[in-house]
Amino acid sequence: MKSILFIARHYYFSGKNLLLINVISILSILIVAFITMALVIGMSVFNGMENLIRSLYNSFDPEIKIAPREGKTFVMTDKLHKLIQNTEGVFIITEVIEDNAVLSYKNETDVIKIKGVSESFDLQHRMDSFLVTGSMSMHKQGRDFAIIGRGIQYKLSVPINSQFAAVQIFYPDRDRIKMPNAMDAFRIKSIHAGGVFAIEKQYDDNYVFVPLAFAQELMNYDKERTSLEIKVAEGYAIDAVRDQLKEKLGDAFLILNSDEQHKGLLKAIKVEKFVVNVMLSFILAISSVGIFFCLTMLTLNKRKDIAVLKAMGATKTFIRNLFMTEGMLIALSGAVIGMGLGVTICFLQQNYGFVTIGTETSVIEEYPVELRLSDLIWISCTVICISFIASIRPSIIASKLDLKKHL
Repeated sequence: MKSILFIARHYYFSGKNLLLINVISILSILIVAFITMALVIGMSVFNGMENLIRSLYNSFDPEIKIAPREGKTFVMTDKLHKLIQNTEGVFIITEVIEDNAVLSYKNETDVIKIKGVSESFDLQHRMDSFLVTGSMSMHKQGRDFAIIGRGIQYKLSVPINSQFAAVQIFYPDRDRIKMPNAMDAFRIKSIHAGGVFAIEKQYDDNYVFVPLAFAQELMNYDKERTSLEIKVAEGYAIDAVRDQLKEKLGDAFLILNSDEQHKGLLKAIKVEKFVVNVMLSFILAISSVGIFFCLTMLTLNKRKDIAVLKAMGATKTFIRNLFMTEGMLIALSGAVIGMGLGVTICFLQQNYGFVTIGTETSVIEEYPVELRLSDLIWISCTVICISFIASIRPSIIASKLDLKKHL
């Protein structure tokens, strides 16, 4: 093995009289390096986007969500509440009523998602860090307050904590849907805006949080709920608590962790990441033709050397392994350079954020990246496999050269 490596290193740059082979070797190394760097950066960006989406949604969505499998609502009973509360690992239960409604302020209206939450919602502290102005308290000094998204506030110019400026919320009355006057078919309640949150445009432009009792009265609900939001106690695994709840509640409810609540979006990101990886790997496979031609030309140029090695007792396997090693050296040189550049760029982006998104409305200023060891291993294996395949044919040709013709 040492002799194979020694000779392969000697052939690595084949001498001053082999300028064309040297040029092809260098080009092959540079192409492999560039594509390897692109793979590292591309996969790291997708990892960063996946983590960003998780962090944003985890701020808004619960660790575990319980919703009816069929229909929009279910009846919340004391028995059901005790069953869930007595589950090991369940720390906080927040009751939720959520539906579409119309919010009006002065002469402006907007279709919104109204989300009525029980008092335990404040104890979860999910949105505290995203409060722009006002407070998260929805009940102060005997009055109810709404927490609205920044997009809704901008669109309707809603003042915060104003004693004289209340917004009106319209919701269809189930008992009066067919009234001649359209306005008579709505239940209407007024509430003051007590705070503004800003998480992500999808939420900021749509959601208004109100106390559960306010939503019950507006929607004419009694014990109906649209979902329950669970916070898991510290030290307990979310998935383990979810599995316990599934066993206790059976098939009547959907019990979802944070990833399952956005399964489609996260799956789409993974599919996009896979497609990009396949495309770049395909380009890498095409670029490996350079390694093939380089080894083929080297084989033809080194016919006399091969004949001498065979005369000295070198076997076909030795010759084949020699040129396989030469191909791997070219590929690995490019892979090491590319991986080093990719890791360096990602490290600089993580720490200094020199590549920015460039839009004022974005949640973050710079592109998120995250390096994962599993990705680096996968990229290394891909480069090695493609280079190995590209080196097979020239190596076989070299091992089959006729000894008599070249001595």
